[in-house]
Amino acid sequence: MHAIRLHAFGPAENLLYEKTDDPVPGPGQVRIAVAAAGVHLLDSFLREGRSGGPMPPAELPTIPGREVAGTVESVGEGVDADWLGRRVVAHIGLVPGGYAELTVTEAERLHELPDSLDAAEAVAMIGTGRTTMGYLHFAALTPDDVVVVTAAAGGIGSLLVQYARNLGAYVVGLAGGPEKAARVRDLGADTAEDYTDPAWPGRVRAALGDRRATVLLDTVGGDAARTAADLLARGGRHLVVGWSSGAPLEFTKAELAERGITSVNVLGPDWLSRIGGENPLRRMEEAALTEAASGRWKPLVQRYPLARAAEAHRALETRGTVGKVVLEP
Repeated sequence: MHAIRLHAFGPAENLLYEKTDDPVPGPGQVRIAVAAAGVHLLDSFLREGRSGGPMPPAELPTIPGREVAGTVESVGEGVDADWLGRRVVAHIGLVPGGYAELTVTEAERLHELPDSLDAAEAVAMIGTGRTTMGYLHFAALTPDDVVVVTAAAGGIGSLLVQYARNLGAYVVGLAGGPEKAARVRDLGADTAEDYTDPAWPGRVRAALGDRRATVLLDTVGGDAARTAADLLARGGRHLVVGWSSGAPLEFTKAELAERGITSVNVLGPDWLSRIGGENPLRRMEEAALTEAASGRWKPLVQRYPLARAAEAHRALETRGTVGKVVLEP
């Protein structure tokens, strides 16, 4: 098979398209002919040799990638042969191997795909979608909320916009550039602005009129989030799920008390225990896939051929992408 292999930590150019041995499914595993593999910003940290949250640096050489969709073409010992030929999607966990024509994973990780959902859309749900579902658990949005979403053209942001819109909340979407802002408007945001334009806060305030924002769903951090937080009314909530700018927006206790707002880093180390229940990750995966299959979520997807994984990484790192980045063999 062909795969993307990393032999040395470093820049995106170190991702090499090579021929390598086909993986063999072990007991309890299946082999998937990959139709789409998800690319995550975390992958770039691991490529550089940094840890990514619970993910330690990989042992080299490695095939990156943890989100895949495709067709089961082989099963290992103890796996029901009925899986053969089924279209599936899986988050393969802490073990990489997704950037490839073939990959193996445990059968218990599989979700069967309906005909209405293509492989790339499914990949957007299995990682990014499940994270968004976890975020929404803590956001507790209502139809009365005025919701501001940073990086609203990104994988998570675009789903947050659609969820809040479907709920009936007023949605302000912020994105980096006029073209991305236009995409956010197409997703249903009531107001969509280019946060690189210094005049955007005034336009948002004019659009809101007497209203003030009640919730800031922040995946960017940094200066953009600080400016967006100025829109929050007393009693407003700031929720952090990421900081693509390089640093999360943080408030002192005195600032929070003075402004009468709360700020919570949703995806802390104990976020799964705070969600509670049995197997919360799988529940969130199922919920995200249901949203996409029903048409309530239409994930934005930017596709690259597998051989151009380095280009996909560069584009993601420089914020040159829209929605979920996917590699297709």
